[in-house]
Amino acid sequence: MVDISPILGFLKCRTPDSWVAEALNNLEIILIDHAANEMKAAQSAMTLMSKNPTKLDLLNKMSRLAREELVHFEQVLKILKKRGITYRALKASRYASSMARHIRKEQRQNLIDTLIVGAIIEARSCERFYTLAPHLDPDLEKFYLSLLKSEARHYQDYLTLAESYSEDCIDERVGFFLQLEQEAISTPDPLFRFHSGLPVEISKAAV
Repeated sequence: MVDISPILGFLKCRTPDSWVAEALNNLEIILIDHAANEMKAAQSAMTLMSKNPTKLDLLNKMSRLAREELVHFEQVLKILKKRGITYRALKASRYASSMARHIRKEQRQNLIDTLIVGAIIEARSCERFYTLAPHLDPDLEKFYLSLLKSEARHYQDYLTLAESYSEDCIDERVGFFLQLEQEAISTPDPLFRFHSGLPVEISKAAV
């Protein structure tokens, strides 16, 4: 088992029990959204690469991250097929946008904030895999636990890059985005997704 205690110490809150209960009742939504998140993560890494072609450390870390996220995407697609679930587009929850809207515009600041938000999203993904896994069937539990190592490394890669490109201590910005993340996780969320907050009654329109 991967030691994720640094991630649990980094995040300001754990996944609520009510989210876990809702996830077990809506595993199809979780798996479909999980697949979409893996693809989005790969796309985000490649966008960072295209915008920063001279930063070799970023290129190396993001290239590896993008490849791993695409492998995970393919693995989730196989799980969906095996379970007779059709992959389809789902409306995104507010989670990522609640942080992204506060990313600064100036080029250097934009990069630092983007990397910090990337670290937080990867940390939450790792925490959710860890929290949800013991409640799942053996095959899915094994798969989610297998993701912990890479997700934990992705979180650290993002955070290390943010620190390396900042001329100042990033603790204040990290704390700012962590507070936004905590609010997104711990308040009612009308859309139930992998990264959503407290579940409310799911309507057909929401899925």
